[in-house]
Amino acid sequence: MARPVFADPKTDFVFKRLFGSEEQKDLIVALLNGLLELDETHRIVSVELLAPEQRPAVAELKHSIVDVKCRDARGVTYVVEMLVLNVEGFEKRVVYNVAKAYVGQLGRGQLYPELNDIIGITICDFELWPSGEGRRVPMLSRWRMQEQHGGERGLGQLQFVFLELPKYDVSRPPQTVVERWAYFFREAENLTMVPEVLAQPPYVDALEAARTAGFTEEEWEAYLRAGMALQDERGALSLARTEGRREGQEEGLRQGIEALCEVLGIALTEAQRQEMAALDAAGLSALLARIKARQGWEP
Repeated sequence: MARPVFADPKTDFVFKRLFGSEEQKDLIVALLNGLLELDETHRIVSVELLAPEQRPAVAELKHSIVDVKCRDARGVTYVVEMLVLNVEGFEKRVVYNVAKAYVGQLGRGQLYPELNDIIGITICDFELWPSGEGRRVPMLSRWRMQEQHGGERGLGQLQFVFLELPKYDVSRPPQTVVERWAYFFREAENLTMVPEVLAQPPYVDALEAARTAGFTEEEWEAYLRAGMALQDERGALSLARTEGRREGQEEGLRQGIEALCEVLGIALTEAQRQEMAALDAAGLSALLARIKARQGWEP
């Protein structure tokens, strides 16, 4: 199989290769500065990667959610995550991870003033907050606690940043730092050359690190298997949702039949209930139509 020019940076293997390795620490610094929109005075200049993980065996890959944890010179810890599938409980998991990182700083004998801020940065390959009904959350959103009456901000020890990739406006070239990062994550695997909008650091450096020609055979095979694992999970999630909709439709039809029978004064026998339980959506629909037409349960 011919290799694409660039690997997909949204996969676990490539994401950690780019942003979770000592060799590419400049990239995680640039990503943090870009997504936090820090000015020159407050820019992060160096980070320490926490609990560095070796690239895992493919069978162990967490192929829907990956994370990189690092700490800057001020002591602030960043939990950087990529999520490609909208799994159940995602928002709770993000809050849990950030809160766990905050609590985990305090060892035995240490005092509360020694705790540093934690900032969770999550890149989503889906819309977490779709626009509609008067709500519009921008592509890059930042969240922290706020007093509900006067709007005063406080308790900033835990902060959350989300980049929703589908909200990137594909009708025009990227113009801001945040848009360039969104464009990189969305389009890297489809590019055949370095585009002009990504031709300067740090984006060109990220593309070069994702260039598949630099992968060893072992790394390439790991990347392929990681992609297959992700496709398998997508398929399993899609099947589960389809099954859930089907089961919900069938249960709704059964409830409709029972309600109609109650209105018509039809007492359902145990045999009829068992018959109804064995029918799929099409059979239930046909049974409902017969009852409506004949006002009775006849074969």
